[in-house]
Amino acid sequence: MEYTRLGASGLKISRIALGCMSFGTPSDFAPWTLDDEAAEPVFRQALDLGITFWDTANVYGRGTSEEIVGRALRKYTRRDDIVLATKVFNKMHDGPGGSGLSRKAIMENIDASLSRLGTDYVDLYQIHRFDPDTPVEETMDALHDVVKAGKARYLGASSMWAWQFAKLQHTAQAHGGTRFVSMQDQYNLVQREEEREMFRLLADQGVGSIPWSPLAAGLVTRPWGEQSTSRARSNPRTDRQGRPLFLDSDKATVDAVQRIAEHRGVAMASVAMAWVLKNPVVDAPIVGATKAHHLADAVAALDIRLTADEVTALEQSYTPREPTYF
Repeated sequence: MEYTRLGASGLKISRIALGCMSFGTPSDFAPWTLDDEAAEPVFRQALDLGITFWDTANVYGRGTSEEIVGRALRKYTRRDDIVLATKVFNKMHDGPGGSGLSRKAIMENIDASLSRLGTDYVDLYQIHRFDPDTPVEETMDALHDVVKAGKARYLGASSMWAWQFAKLQHTAQAHGGTRFVSMQDQYNLVQREEEREMFRLLADQGVGSIPWSPLAAGLVTRPWGEQSTSRARSNPRTDRQGRPLFLDSDKATVDAVQRIAEHRGVAMASVAMAWVLKNPVVDAPIVGATKAHHLADAVAALDIRLTADEVTALEQSYTPREPTYF
């Protein structure tokens, strides 16, 4: 395993993050989630591989992901050995503090997350989305108070427009508050829109990227047209405006991944992950694992250095599309 600092902060993280959306009480909405028993080998493998950065959210499994992660922390490792991240914004209940980024919601949900995780603090507390219904000053002041109370060590954000992120960062600075050190954004071979604005802003501000869906829900991990996973089949195929998330032109990109993987004798997932990791603003892609090879393939990517010709082959067929902030 390799380790790096998260953005310009002093926080040391593993270069692969364990995505914990895969853990929770299985339901009709998410039949692919793993309960405590099924998740045990994933946690153990992550620790064996040196993956010490774990990312969850209050909304994952309606809180059950945080509960499972908390029990795993106590059972398989030491709290101080793990960089633990969770998120706030999405709806947890119908009450006035059940969603969003108001002071009430942030204060209520950080305490609820800490209770489920069974810990006094999280290392990284992230806003899951931008809240257009709450003044940014209120949000940033509340998040600053969470840090000052010792309930979070650092702040992060996720999936928003670059101007929204810039507004939040400026507000924190203007008020003498705590700024974000990370952005969790969607980035993979078939979704590269963050390169236009967001990545340039992150580089300028010293903010690290910890991409979600670095393998495009498995699209770039198997030959075009092969059977997808149950999780991929349950994911939406369009955004909120009804636009397709994946295009027919993506086949050329997937074919390029396959050719390079076969030539190198490695998994397609490792090639696709190596491409994500090569971007200098990317600190740690988030990998949601349900099978042993998921983490192994991701870690193997750390040893792959793509040639200029390989990068060209992977990038040349990209078709621009709208970012997906659903």
